[in-house]
Amino acid sequence: MEQFIEDSSLEGWKRIGSGGFGHIYKARHRQWAYDVAIKLLRPDDGSNESLLREIEMMRQATSPYVMAVRGVFKGLPPNATSDLSTQLGVVMDLMKRGSLASLQEALDGPPPWPLVFRLAHQVALGINFLHSLTHPILHKDLKPQNVLLDDSLNAKLTDFGLSRISYSVAQVSRKDDGWGTTNYMPPEAFVLSYKPKRASDIYSYGILLWSILTGKQPYKDAKAAIVEVQVPKGQRPPIDDIKGDAAGLTELKELMKRCWDEIPEERPQALECTTKAEKLYQMHEHAIFDAVYEVLKKLEQKEKEDKGINELFQRTQIAKASESDRFEEEDVVDNIRKGPPPIQEQKEEEDKGMKEQFQRTQIVQDSESDRLEDVDVVGNIRKGNPQIQGRKKGDTSRGPLGDSRTFGS
Repeated sequence: MEQFIEDSSLEGWKRIGSGGFGHIYKARHRQWAYDVAIKLLRPDDGSNESLLREIEMMRQATSPYVMAVRGVFKGLPPNATSDLSTQLGVVMDLMKRGSLASLQEALDGPPPWPLVFRLAHQVALGINFLHSLTHPILHKDLKPQNVLLDDSLNAKLTDFGLSRISYSVAQVSRKDDGWGTTNYMPPEAFVLSYKPKRASDIYSYGILLWSILTGKQPYKDAKAAIVEVQVPKGQRPPIDDIKGDAAGLTELKELMKRCWDEIPEERPQALECTTKAEKLYQMHEHAIFDAVYEVLKKLEQKEKEDKGINELFQRTQIAKASESDRFEEEDVVDNIRKGPPPIQEQKEEEDKGMKEQFQRTQIVQDSESDRLEDVDVVGNIRKGNPQIQGRKKGDTSRGPLGDSRTFGS
């Protein structure tokens, strides 16, 4: 029975990726109290009964080497428009270390040999589990992006069995459609009558082994149309790109070439791949702890560097924004000076003129007052005023109340 998880049960949505199926979000489940990953599939168009059956079948497929499907999301994602109908999604555990593809990008090459052989073994374990179910599940899209890593860099397969879902998603491209990704697809896939089989997954596993060994993407710079033509003609990724030497490497390369054989019936079964990969990994198992520790230290260092770069970028952007604001302010001032004076400047000019006129009037009045006082002084002297007679010649001060300062001085 399906376990539906409604949008009300989830909080703190954050978009963390996207793919042919749709957008991938991280959110916290309120009742479970931990983060989960939600892969939204498509709006509900009334034909979801078969999708629910397929997801339920995936939910029952539990293995340490495949991603656990915890339930079916049914609801609306955050910030959804009002005209969007209910969407379905697959709720899975959140793998904080990301995918094998992100690991390859971070390391800029393959991981240490012990981890290479463990990845080859664990991916084979996941394929063999899916192929061995009572109702076998074909993965149909094996590639580094669909190999997720836990905190100890153990591999788990994801996006398995979603053929009907991925094929029905709108706006899918031929390069990454419902039948897989072109660069990892077998030669028989480019025929119109193609129907995926277990051997199809085995071919993809062989190409994936090459990617694990080299840290590269096959046919990276080739257009999908060219790959579709060249692969059926026998074109494969160059074996010379596999550098270095390690115990069991020759045997692993031989397994890889058998897996990508042109004839599906000549490819090994998943169980044989698992058995051979296990024996090869056992040669390196004693060194796996040191290999994982080495990689985790590199990832931690890269995270610090990326964080520093992001912080520097943010500071640079803030500085640029401040500089831009300063230039805009200077431009505003220049424009004001070049244009007609604003009302405030006109008023200041008028006030300044009034003050100057007032000062001139005061000066004239003070001069007139001084002249009259001089006349009065002369008159008082003639009358014998003793106070005036005591003033010295040239002393024109008017005492403590005779302050002659003008307004604005």
